[in-house]
Amino acid sequence: MDPLRVDEGRVLLLDQTLLPEREVWVEASDAGTMAEAIARLRVRGAPAIGIGAALALAAEAARGGSLADRRERLRRAATTLRASRPTAVNLAWACDRVLAAADRAAGSAAVGEPEAWAELVRREAMAIWDEDRAASSAMAEHGASLFPRETRFLTHCNTGGLATGGGGTALGVILELHRRGDRHVRVWATETRPLLQGARLTAWELLRAGVDARLISDGAAAFTIARRGIEAVLVGADRIARNGDVANKIGTYALALAARAAGIPFVVVAPTSTLDPAAADGGAIPVEERDPSEVTTFRGVPTAPEGTRAENPAFDITPAALVTALITERGVHSPPGRAFADVDSRS
Repeated sequence: MDPLRVDEGRVLLLDQTLLPEREVWVEASDAGTMAEAIARLRVRGAPAIGIGAALALAAEAARGGSLADRRERLRRAATTLRASRPTAVNLAWACDRVLAAADRAAGSAAVGEPEAWAELVRREAMAIWDEDRAASSAMAEHGASLFPRETRFLTHCNTGGLATGGGGTALGVILELHRRGDRHVRVWATETRPLLQGARLTAWELLRAGVDARLISDGAAAFTIARRGIEAVLVGADRIARNGDVANKIGTYALALAARAAGIPFVVVAPTSTLDPAAADGGAIPVEERDPSEVTTFRGVPTAPEGTRAENPAFDITPAALVTALITERGVHSPPGRAFADVDSRS
């Protein structure tokens, strides 16, 4: 399930705000359009928005002008994209990586024409996408090895192909266990309020894959963990601090507490591009506050009395002490903060 496409230089994205009712592909071949798509969740998921930003930057680099003009336009475009959502570190990471590649290319004696420079920028963006697909595959393998017999899982928000470059993080592990066919995998997916990414997107992906799945309200998650024999909770992440604290979709912290009370693993699955060495702990991670109307309405229909005041934090921070393990493409890290040392040692 690929949420992005490149067609003759055009960047296309599957508008996730319209799923599951309609599958509509829209063009986002400039930074402004891509930034709006990211902010409005037309494309979402930490790895996917990083890839989308990289592809938009490549499209900006390919537009006309001198090399100096293109480099300045690329810097402005990266600033616009970085500002579209603050919590997922993959977005800033991808923008910085493309800008660094652009600077290296501009300083290369082999690059004498703007078109040659733009081609190197495009290759870097595509490399980010290719590496994410490879990371998804590796995370699925590592995750499957962590669960040799388990069959009953609970997951939150959407962490499948739609949230990545086409593979998946937490949902990718579950789908890998299902594909192996050596057991009957069952999944309980939360609705994920207020925008129902679990109901609209995760349920859609699970149905397409033929997985035995149940949709539950967010408020039923702790009951389900306690009474339905859930053997592990698997979630993704938008940013991971150096001490192992995890920023993820609002409601994740409560799931970690419920898993700890039930004595089952709470496992985070995320690529190393989600690690933020600049954040010492969860307190340093910015938490996006979205429009309160997402809580008081749904797709334009009021769900609360007019005049109701609401708060809408998009993420919460789960302390590292509640995380059984972090799975990245480099392996299984426990405690989760160990991932930074593991990555550094293998670089």
